Amino acid sequence: MRRREFIGLAGGAAVAWPLRVLAQQQHVPVIGFLGATALDAYRPLVTSLRKALAENGFDESRNVTIEYRWAEGHYDRLPALAAELATAGVAIIFASSLPCALAAKKVTSTIPIVFVMGADPVKLGVVASLSRPGANVTGVYQYFGALGGKRLEIVRELLPSLAVLAILSNPKNPNAEDHLTDIQTAARTIGQQLDVLHASSENEIDTAFTNLVRNRDGALLVADDPLFSLRRDEIVSLAARYAIPTIYYAREFAVAGGLLSYGSSSVDNFYQAGRYTARILNGENPSDLPVLQPTSFELVINLKTARALNISVPQTLRTFADEVIE
Repeated sequence: MRRREFIGLAGGAAVAWPLRVLAQQQHVPVIGFLGATALDAYRPLVTSLRKALAENGFDESRNVTIEYRWAEGHYDRLPALAAELATAGVAIIFASSLPCALAAKKVTSTIPIVFVMGADPVKLGVVASLSRPGANVTGVYQYFGALGGKRLEIVRELLPSLAVLAILSNPKNPNAEDHLTDIQTAARTIGQQLDVLHASSENEIDTAFTNLVRNRDGALLVADDPLFSLRRDEIVSLAARYAIPTIYYAREFAVAGGLLSYGSSSVDNFYQAGRYTARILNGENPSDLPVLQPTSFELVINLKTARALNISVPQTLRTFADEVIE
C-alpha cells in the first residue's frame, strides 16, 4: 500500500477564441481540455498536467495552447462542449473524467483523445483493451471505482461494530451502477448492510445527508464522481456537522478535513496523462500507447478529524497509512 512512483490555467466556460486563431496562424497546437466540473476542483490537477507538458517540450508561453471547457457539474452540457472543441480543430482533446471521455468519443473518431478516469475504460466502451486501446483514444485508468471493496474493508477495520454504511452515489455518472455493484458484492461477503443515497446536484447532496442522519447510518462511503470533487468542501463540512465518519476516493478530501481517503494519486495521474499528451503531440499514435494504471494506492488518515469524531484509529491502519494528518 506504500505509495510508489506511478509508472506505466485558468479559464472558465468562455475562453478567448482569438488565442486559437493566433495559435493556428503560428502553427502552435491547441489542446482542448474538457472538464465536467470547474477549475477550482481541478486546479492542482491542471497544474500537474501543465508541468508534464512543459517538462516534455510543450510550454504554453511558446509552443502550445490549452483551451478549457467546463460543464460546471452539468454532465448534459458535455456533448455540446466536446463538439465545440472538435469543430474548432484542436490537436488533442484532454478528457478529465469518464463523462468527458464518453462525450469526446461521440464527437470524433480522428482527433486524439487522452483521458483520466476512475472507471474501467474497457468495460464502459472507451477503449478496446488496456494494452491495445485502438482507435484514437488512450489515457490513465485511475482505478477509483474498483477500490470500493477495499474502502469498505478499511471502514470496517476502523468501525468493527458498524451496522449500516451509507453510499453516496451520483446516478448520472455512467459508472454509478458498476461501482455500486462492486461495493454491494463486497458487502454481501461480510454481511455489511448498505444504504444507497443518490445525489446529482448540490441540493441533492444536502438531502442525502439529511436522509443519512434520519436513517441513523453509522458511516459514509463517497463513490468517486467529478461532482463530488467539485463539492468537496461542502461534503466534508456536512460530514463534520453531522459527525459522520466518511471515507473518500481521493487524498484531497482528507486534506480538506475528511476522515479517510484511499485511492491513487490524482496529481500523478494527470501528470502521466500530460506525458502521453506530449508524446502524441510529438507524433505518436494513441492506439499504440497502452492505458496506464497505478501500481500503488495511498491511504490518508486525518487524525484531527478522528479526534473530533471521538474515533480511535487502530495502530494497524496507522502503520499502513501513507500519510497521517495531525
